[in-house]
Amino acid sequence: MEFSLTLLAAILLVCAVSALGRKINVSAPLLLVVIGWAISYLPFVPKLELNPEIVLLALLPPLLYAAALQTSLIDFRSNRRAIGLLSVGYVIFATFAVGLVAWWVFPGIPLASAIALGAVVAPPDAVAATAIARRVGLPRRIVSVLEGESLVNDATALVCLRAAIAASAGAVSVWQIGGQFLWAAGGGIVIGLVAATILIQIRKRVRNVAINTSMSLAAPFLAYLPAEEFRLFDVPASGVLAVVVCGLLMGAKSPAMPGGASRLSQRSNWATVQFLLENSVFLLIGLQGKWILEAVQQDDFNAATVWWGCLAVLAAVLLLRPVWVFPATYLARLFPGVRRAEPHPPWTTPTVISWAGMRGVVTLAAVLSLPEDLEHRPVLVLAALVVVAGTLVIQGFTLPSLVRVLGLRGPDRREDLLAEAALMQRATTAGLAKLREVTIDEDPPEVLAMLKRRTQERGLAAWERLGRPEAEGQTPSQRYGQLRRAMLQAERDEVLGLRRTGDYPHDVLAEVLDRLDVEESMLENATEDSVFDDPSEFPSRTDGCEHLAAAGDLPIPETPECLDCLREGTVPVHLRMCLSCGAVGCCDSSEGRHATRHFHGTGHPVMRSVEPGESWRWCYSDELLG
Repeated sequence: MEFSLTLLAAILLVCAVSALGRKINVSAPLLLVVIGWAISYLPFVPKLELNPEIVLLALLPPLLYAAALQTSLIDFRSNRRAIGLLSVGYVIFATFAVGLVAWWVFPGIPLASAIALGAVVAPPDAVAATAIARRVGLPRRIVSVLEGESLVNDATALVCLRAAIAASAGAVSVWQIGGQFLWAAGGGIVIGLVAATILIQIRKRVRNVAINTSMSLAAPFLAYLPAEEFRLFDVPASGVLAVVVCGLLMGAKSPAMPGGASRLSQRSNWATVQFLLENSVFLLIGLQGKWILEAVQQDDFNAATVWWGCLAVLAAVLLLRPVWVFPATYLARLFPGVRRAEPHPPWTTPTVISWAGMRGVVTLAAVLSLPEDLEHRPVLVLAALVVVAGTLVIQGFTLPSLVRVLGLRGPDRREDLLAEAALMQRATTAGLAKLREVTIDEDPPEVLAMLKRRTQERGLAAWERLGRPEAEGQTPSQRYGQLRRAMLQAERDEVLGLRRTGDYPHDVLAEVLDRLDVEESMLENATEDSVFDDPSEFPSRTDGCEHLAAAGDLPIPETPECLDCLREGTVPVHLRMCLSCGAVGCCDSSEGRHATRHFHGTGHPVMRSVEPGESWRWCYSDELLG
């Protein structure tokens, strides 16, 4: 009962603090550390004993797997050089550099133990870094590099840590360390590939949502445990790397497999698991505070040496990252091949990557795995926690300001919606072509009309989201969503009222309510507000289309109107102007579809948007966006 109450209290606290952090715009991990530290001093709070194996097994694999599932394998490959330099090169560099600093500021600590501390604090954590990166709006490539780094650097750090612990127990050669690293990396990759292959084959054959979701939740352990148990010369393969490889492949292959309901269920469940585990880790960091300080007070070092040493280690962690990142970014581009493939990035890119080095869950798990008999262990643990808290405070609080000062901007939502509209148009065209291919003479016309209408509605909604000003009223899709949600609420109220009568079986009622929930969730995703504050123009993209390249520009009327809509008495939606003759027509969301009718009647291929703040163009002939 005591364990259950403690677990319940932790979950409620995590939820409450996370909600508070969002409300006051303060990093939830930092709040959880501070509140956890304060709670550890309450008289009724018992000492929290954490088994390192539980931390490494119960927390690390699912967190890494959840992050890997959301990471693009294509982006990972395209940034593999930068990711490799950070996740392997920087971690090894930081391990030994921080270790030497710790060895210098803590007299009497063995060099191997100091290097173990370096390995503990070397890997930055994606949980804190990318959460802030996405919130402040960093360019996608920077976020991709940070995510990729955090997936692989854990394996490098843990291998370095094991080597340092082995060195502290006895002699170990550089060749042995190198062999251990190669085996851990190679074995982890192979086992991750095998685990992913098996899971993919199961996923292809099983359609049951509950089974697929359960297998997804078990996947990180199916990759981690065999890797950690498979040893060569008493050295395990990297379970961390096996989990990352498995997660990357599953994330890349899953969308091509049947079973949309299974994917929705897995995303929802993993989002919950990731939220609870990520935030619980930082709460655990804080709850260790009182007991770590008590253990440090019993150490041979005096308080001044301990705290100055911890601050020196923190300063080394902050300073050594740019020392590595800037040369690694620019020196490699002295080679012509690298320079052609990856042109020199602006200096702002390595600046932000250098400062996005918050530490977190891996540092906690690694420091708790230090042997109990390691000399000055409490001091090493405190130093690691000072690094975690210090990087969260210093870098976490200042990174948003740094991004604003440097003028970096995240993905343009207008540009994303343009790409979404173009992509949806291509998908809609493919779907309608397939419909024509499989249609037979006996198919009811009303069924075909319904299929065409529902397929086209998704594409039309994407075009409408490009930004009709709110003052002009709602687009048809927005109004449809508003009305349909009101209808769904009435339908749900009616079903709930009938449920109270007891006249209908529970499973029948549940099935009807589930269908209503699915439709409502689709409406919530499809009818988001699309009003923009920034009226900047879209960049022109004309590659691959001679019509877009040849199209000039015409002056836009002060008050553009669709004359066909005026004649026919219909309501125009999202006006476009022909760049050949200047005729203005409404898009396919309108009843008349006059822009498309103009193209079919005249053959003029290119029209541009004349909505306020928009300048995108569309080629009807090639179905390309410019």
